[in-house]
Amino acid sequence: MSQVTDHGGGVWSLRVPIPDNPLGHTLVHVLDTDRGPVLIDTGWDDPASWNELAGGLGALGIPVGDVHGVVITHHHPDHHGLSGRVREESGAWIAMHAADTAVVRRTRASEPGAWLDYLARKLAAVGAPEEHTAPLRAARSSGRMRTLPGLRSALPDREIVPGELLDLAGRRLRAIWTPGHTPGHVCLHLEEEHPARLPGHGRLFSGDHLLPGISPHIGLYEDPDDATVTDPLGDYLDSLERVGRLGVAEVLPAHQHPFTDGAGRVRELLDHHEERLAGLLALLANPLTPWQLAERMEWNRPWEQIPYGSRNIAVSEAEAHVRRLVKQGRAEAMAGTDPVTYVAV
Repeated sequence: MSQVTDHGGGVWSLRVPIPDNPLGHTLVHVLDTDRGPVLIDTGWDDPASWNELAGGLGALGIPVGDVHGVVITHHHPDHHGLSGRVREESGAWIAMHAADTAVVRRTRASEPGAWLDYLARKLAAVGAPEEHTAPLRAARSSGRMRTLPGLRSALPDREIVPGELLDLAGRRLRAIWTPGHTPGHVCLHLEEEHPARLPGHGRLFSGDHLLPGISPHIGLYEDPDDATVTDPLGDYLDSLERVGRLGVAEVLPAHQHPFTDGAGRVRELLDHHEERLAGLLALLANPLTPWQLAERMEWNRPWEQIPYGSRNIAVSEAEAHVRRLVKQGRAEAMAGTDPVTYVAV
């Protein structure tokens, strides 16, 4: 039996598994509207995940073909992955913020070989050792190229506009742009009285932006053809504060479990990142590349035990934190260094 939770007021969540991932599952939310059910996220593109999604909807008496629309909080495959299959079965519209739609378009248009070339150059520029970048070049030259994730996800046909109410008959669901985890991440504020009359202003579908027990990854999703230097951690912290001011009664995240003290969790995350920035600043008393910084940062396991692919994610997060320190005037890039090296100021 699929694991279905009734949150009251025409809102349910379905646990859709993520294969071989410690998070275990994505909480796909179902919102009843006057034009039919709308999904918030869809889950990972995998046969077992699809069976759980379809089974959960079936337990609610909803054939997949009756799904009216899908609102995607962000483009990651554990959220957007099954959107293509849902559209095939139902004809549902798919909505996403324009910044993440741009990432989806870029991914679909990219050849795996070009992506491997870009990744190898990017890693070399931040100090990755030869033994880490060599397999990427080897895969490129041998033709054993990785399939880019998300290729079977739907190309969104509706844009989520920050600050606006979504066109959902009989519901008041407002989009809150919360960049950081991805450029176009959105939270969704259900501006309706909580069914249990908890104090506060409605409920928040928080995606990965605000989770009860973990801090989401803050990395880089840059267009290889755009030289703009972004500050995703700064974006994340700013949008965290905006969400904290909403005063919602309950937060319904995409992982772990619902919780009530959203503002308190925001304060914890702001404090966590300030402590982490202070720790990185201490490490930068000596000049380090982003790769060297990632090797010295605290993760959920020793660096030597972090899988190859996950190290790419870790160094992306290290670079995002360094950019925040640079923007704050607390660190700077050393002129003439290649790979780029940073030091505290």
